[in-house]
Amino acid sequence: MKTIPTFSKILLGLSLISLIITIFLFFSGDKASTGPFIIILFTALALGMQGIPLIKGLSFTFWIFAAVSASLFYPEPFREIENFQMKLLIVPLLQIIMFGMGSQMSIKDFKGVIQMPKGVFIGMACQFSIMPIVGFTLAVIFGFPAEIAAGFVLVGSSPSGLASNVMSFIAKANLALSVTLTAVATMLAPLITPTLMKLLAGEFVPINFWEMMLSIINIVILPIIAGLIFNAIAYGKESKKSIIIQGFVFLGIIGLKNLINFTTNELEMSALLFTFLKDIIWFLILPIFAGVLFHKLSKGDSSWLEGVLSFISMAGIAVIISIITAAGRDSLIEIGFLLILACLIHNCLGYFLGYWTCKLFRLDEKSCRTIALEVGLQNGGLASGIALEMGRVATVGLAPAVFGPMMNITGSSLATWWRGKPVDIDEEKPLAEAQS
Repeated sequence: MKTIPTFSKILLGLSLISLIITIFLFFSGDKASTGPFIIILFTALALGMQGIPLIKGLSFTFWIFAAVSASLFYPEPFREIENFQMKLLIVPLLQIIMFGMGSQMSIKDFKGVIQMPKGVFIGMACQFSIMPIVGFTLAVIFGFPAEIAAGFVLVGSSPSGLASNVMSFIAKANLALSVTLTAVATMLAPLITPTLMKLLAGEFVPINFWEMMLSIINIVILPIIAGLIFNAIAYGKESKKSIIIQGFVFLGIIGLKNLINFTTNELEMSALLFTFLKDIIWFLILPIFAGVLFHKLSKGDSSWLEGVLSFISMAGIAVIISIITAAGRDSLIEIGFLLILACLIHNCLGYFLGYWTCKLFRLDEKSCRTIALEVGLQNGGLASGIALEMGRVATVGLAPAVFGPMMNITGSSLATWWRGKPVDIDEEKPLAEAQS
């Protein structure tokens, strides 16, 4: 067993002292003064865990807790700074995160649909049936207010995110299937998520199908397209013919998005052309320029870019959750415990039902683990962005804000447990042969 570094011991000691002071202040009736010590507690834990490989993966979650604590005790800076509404940062941050996701993918990641059709089909069926239905059921059982109930359905109706890929890697599951499922679910989200919201959440809040579709395309699809075209050029792994074909396909998707926008919102032709040109510049021309520049300057070394994008994504998620927490602080304080409990049940049922549904269809153990993680780990960031676009970030956005940090704890715990339970290759062979 490796020795714990001195700096980790000091920080963990600081977190213990902060915990003791917090407990003392809480039971002495001075709850208002616990804020700084709770923030110090989680910050010290997040930093201290960096030196301990076994629990290093939980560091990000405790950074989230520190940020959420700050936004709960001191909400104003997370709501408005110098007349600037902080919630306006949510969509741009999500677009940056989605661009980062797309830049680490390529069109080849979708070939799993052909190579693993059974796993992809079952995974998609589980993804877009189990979580929406469970979310709706829990919202009704717990009797949440209408807009908060809609947030549960929204979390369940969202696709999986990059977290599922990370957890699948930790769990030594079927990483290729995980990446394929995330990619396919994300691309299907503009159609499936609004449909599920219309069917299941329509009784809670008014749902505009086309506006939600356009929001998802803007927040997810176009930034991922930008990332894909950047990847195709920057890393030099694809032929010019492939890049040209992708460029025309992506141009068609941008055109389709603007056509939907034109027909549903009755835009004037001048407004349509302006939006179309803006999308081409932002999501096609700039990524091409950036890809060419990166290819020339990086000289084949892309490791630093992955690190930068990973840091930006984690920081962006922390900021988004903090802004949503501050916006919905009053509602969160009022029903906080019930909301946390419902999100925990929602999350864990996703793992459980996803895993055993796959077992029922006789998928191999690695694929069962993968789909369980894909089902249980949702793209809370996208759900938050949709809640903002709906104009209900302080209510509909609460369930995604709670679900996000929680799934990182449960997901990493489950993945670590599975990692310690290696798959017996001999037992897997009959099931793998049955699939082929």
